[in-house]
Amino acid sequence: MKIFIKLSWFMKQEKASYIWGILSLAVIAVLNLIPPMITATIIDEMTNGTLTVQTLLLLVVGLFINAAIIFAMRYVWRICIFGASFRLERLLRLRLFEHFAKMSPSFFKENRVGDLMAHATNDLKSVQRVAGIGVLQGADALISGLSTLVAMIFFVDLKLTLITLIPMPFMIIGAQMLSKKLHTTFHKAQDAFSNLNNRTLESINGIKVTKTFGQEKEEVASFKEETQDVYKKNMAYVPWDAGFDPLIEIIVVICYILLFITGATMIENHQVSVGQLTAMVSYMNLLIWPMLALGFLYNNVERGNVSYDRIQKLFDVTPEVRNVKNAIQQVPTGDITFDVQDFRYEDSTSPVIDHVQFSVKPKETLGIVGKTGAGKTTLIKLLLRESDSFKGSIYFGDYETYRYDLGMYHQAFGYVPQDQFLFSMSIADNIRFGKSDATMEEVKQAAKLASVHEDIEGFAEGYETMVGERGVSLSGGQKQRIAIARALLLDPEVLILDDSLSAVDAKTEERILASLKEVRNNKTTIIVAHRFSAIKHANQIIVMDQGKITERGIHDQLAAGNGWYAEIYKLQETYQGGTSYES
Repeated sequence: MKIFIKLSWFMKQEKASYIWGILSLAVIAVLNLIPPMITATIIDEMTNGTLTVQTLLLLVVGLFINAAIIFAMRYVWRICIFGASFRLERLLRLRLFEHFAKMSPSFFKENRVGDLMAHATNDLKSVQRVAGIGVLQGADALISGLSTLVAMIFFVDLKLTLITLIPMPFMIIGAQMLSKKLHTTFHKAQDAFSNLNNRTLESINGIKVTKTFGQEKEEVASFKEETQDVYKKNMAYVPWDAGFDPLIEIIVVICYILLFITGATMIENHQVSVGQLTAMVSYMNLLIWPMLALGFLYNNVERGNVSYDRIQKLFDVTPEVRNVKNAIQQVPTGDITFDVQDFRYEDSTSPVIDHVQFSVKPKETLGIVGKTGAGKTTLIKLLLRESDSFKGSIYFGDYETYRYDLGMYHQAFGYVPQDQFLFSMSIADNIRFGKSDATMEEVKQAAKLASVHEDIEGFAEGYETMVGERGVSLSGGQKQRIAIARALLLDPEVLILDDSLSAVDAKTEERILASLKEVRNNKTTIIVAHRFSAIKHANQIIVMDQGKITERGIHDQLAAGNGWYAEIYKLQETYQGGTSYES
């Protein structure tokens, strides 16, 4: 029952709902004791020949009033207890999403999307059941069980009650044994479900590649193995889950056998009346639900306990990058001074950034080029504070970057990554994603600057065209330009284009660069590129190789030299800038 201790913070928060819900259950438990008493009275008076019509009508009316109150109380506890459990699910899901939003990129490398989805769906539902059905089962089993036992002892007979309930301890022992097995097997089943979620997501995202390579049969066969593993893991816990009902039913049957044998003997010896035995049978029927509820409770509690531990494990992960005490609450402006002596990823033995130093003044454009894996994107990630774990310093304005409040710091940047992500909503909403209050005129102006306005106008629904998941309904160039428009709409202090013009033709690239030069003549722009035509106009170009800066200057200087830049530039000129070459 540790899960209830773990959820005590929420139950204190919702104590009014739970108190009213449990009080309603208590009223129902007491009222449920009345019908057997009335039935016993009617039977005994009929047996003795003393029952009158007036008495019968009075008792029947009492039954109807009793039923009406029970109906009202059942409505109350459903609203209170189940309502609170749904609020818990909503609260945990919101907190989980907020937690995901705070996490550093390394968190999403270690935790697959399918796992996170399973935590936010299946696991949360299991916890919600504990806070709803679990509370109902626990409270009802305790209140109904105790009240029924009291009625059996005081209204019927203590001896008959004790003999009838002899098998009960065996049910409790059996339920505890089953719950331990259930805990272990359910944990494995949930892990298998997470793996299946990952595989499903991966298969759907990669369906084009699968079909292109003609691997449909192999993919189906592989997916079949995954589903078979989930099936086996679920079937491993099913016997323990299914064991609760037979256990309880066997105990109940034994209790009934003892009741009838002992009851018949006691009637014969005039120790109880026929009406009292009838009431005892009714009370045994009432006692079945608390016994079943107890079994269900063990089941739900174990599932919820496993799921809550899985969720808590995520909450226990702290962001790699977080605000320092007294973080500066302002959007940074001014020079960017980069002086990183050493940075390496956890799984890397050699530095990815090695003694890199440069400065960018406001209104300047910085171009960054280099071989694949030279550290260009890592350099941008450090500037965007995806990690603060490096030797050296990065200044933005008068302060080191780590001293700024993260939310305020990121407001200074408009970032267009290599892998653009578009949401499943209209093109207009994708462009205004970072500025939700932007007018349609502002959206169109940003699209014109990114040379995508005419493409959008060519769609049947224009800016209201719905973008498919991850932008599947658009070409690569259109996705890149919409992502650029989204960044331009923010008019950020620093615009970063990380190889964001690779999917557009040379003329479109030229138009976009001309627009950038015009509208961003007073702001900082950083362009990472493989095509050198994208950085010809830059005030400063740095060439990176193996995490170091190997060349530095403006385009004309570097192109006239004898280094890697000049070599690749000549190759690109030979092929008219139409192909991106990397060596």
